[in-house]
Amino acid sequence: MQIGVHDSIAFSFDPERIAAFLESHGHQCTVLEAGDSVAGEGYDCVVTFGHEDALLDAPWVHCIRAGVDAFPFDRYAETETALTHSPGIHATTIGETVLGMVLSFARRLHRYRDRQHANNWEIEPYDATFTVQDETVCVVGLGTLGEGVALRADALGMTVRGVRREPKPVPGVDELFRPDELHDAVAGARFVVLCVPLTEDTEAMIDADVFAAMDEDAYLINVARGGVVAEDALLDALDGDEIAGAGLDAHAEEPLPADSPLWGYDDVIITPHVGALSNTYHESVGKLVVANAERRENGESLSDRVV
Repeated sequence: MQIGVHDSIAFSFDPERIAAFLESHGHQCTVLEAGDSVAGEGYDCVVTFGHEDALLDAPWVHCIRAGVDAFPFDRYAETETALTHSPGIHATTIGETVLGMVLSFARRLHRYRDRQHANNWEIEPYDATFTVQDETVCVVGLGTLGEGVALRADALGMTVRGVRREPKPVPGVDELFRPDELHDAVAGARFVVLCVPLTEDTEAMIDADVFAAMDEDAYLINVARGGVVAEDALLDALDGDEIAGAGLDAHAEEPLPADSPLWGYDDVIITPHVGALSNTYHESVGKLVVANAERRENGESLSDRVV
């Protein structure tokens, strides 16, 4: 199979890595630059990070991310271009990223790291430090990402609440809430973790009312999409001490502008949307592509297809 590897993948890893992986499984690969034509080049699939219109000339496009809200589904349907994505491979990376933020806030590691650069031996106030055991975490969205967070939080002895549409039990989750019970779900939780996709229903779902329902010592952690949080409401909550802080891996505008006030808070941890990255990311994505390539060659339907 002839596979194009779009260089937008470079945001996550060197495109040559996945090209080499796919070639080791018998496929021919070419790294494509932005704007390269796909029409008439014989590509059976193009693997990409983001969308550009030239990709619509391919019979099948695979996105290396789980979230595909930036792809125009209607255009893919019109051109009969199959679009697949990469769910199910980020449970460990996202789960560990969330726990890293949780433990940093609890053990105040982020503050000590800040002071290290100033050779400052100052110790955090006695009441600022706590343990996560027996604390409550509310995980909003219990797909692959949310389940990964829930299992790891449960392993640390935390009480885990989950918010999802279906009342289906989830390993590691002690109590389930419906989306219309979100205010009840976040009340009393020390951490509120966002793992939902960005849709019409979830856009700006974390608004002023939700922050008002959260406890003053609670932390918001967003490993979903920036648009899930109403940023003005978040800033107001931080300025008004309605919440204790936030861990933000997803942002309304990316890269986060240099003049964003979010950079200035001591108890806000900012990462550049890298919560899913690891040194084996290219292999995880590659395995999905290889498996679907085999299905396509056998005339079977593609897995993880969104269009």
